[in-house]
Amino acid sequence: MKLYAYCLVEDPDAFDASTRGISGATVRLLQIDELAVLVTDFNADTVAVTRENALDHAAVVRSVLDRTTPLPFRFGTLVTEQQLRSYISARKPALQTRFAHVRGCVEMSVKVIRELSDEIKTQSRDEITTGTSFLEEKRREILGSEQKTAEAREIETWLHEQVGGLIRDEQVTIRPSEKLVLAAAHLVERDKIGQYKEKTAAARKNRPELHFLFSGPWPPYSFANIELEFKTQFGVS
Repeated sequence: MKLYAYCLVEDPDAFDASTRGISGATVRLLQIDELAVLVTDFNADTVAVTRENALDHAAVVRSVLDRTTPLPFRFGTLVTEQQLRSYISARKPALQTRFAHVRGCVEMSVKVIRELSDEIKTQSRDEITTGTSFLEEKRREILGSEQKTAEAREIETWLHEQVGGLIRDEQVTIRPSEKLVLAAAHLVERDKIGQYKEKTAAARKNRPELHFLFSGPWPPYSFANIELEFKTQFGVS
């Protein structure tokens, strides 16, 4: 029998035995050395990629977030107990270092979107349809544009300057030629979440040409950096 792995935790007391996992399955705590893993017994060889399963996975990881900071596994992680024990035993120092990095923190997400120009906003539906080929051609022309890249880098630097003193780490992806110009994940200490939200709310007012999407707090998916390294990859279907 395989196990579906949700996340690693340092504090077993954070686990709520009433938590339900994929397809309503029972979630149990598997103690391995000084760490614990939230798992579900799983009979199939793959996990269907459905909205329901993804939400079930996320709900289990979030169930411990108020009491501890978990290291989430990637959705669809299926392993045997022996593989899981071997992995943790071999990677224990690295996992402990990773826990030390995220301990007491949550992930906050920021997406920065360029506002459409007034000209495009006021186009009729027919005009937008007619202009689709032209706009697509223009999009291809600006791919790799030094100007767009410079603009994206400027936004990245500006955002870091706004929150740099409130974050422990960040992961930033820029897309110079796309409407979604930047996506950032910030690792924020729990006692600084209020300050972080106030700072980002104030900062967005200074950039009216940009649209911001904020979300969180989340488990530190972007900073977990744990993968089960097997020659045979079990997982999603």
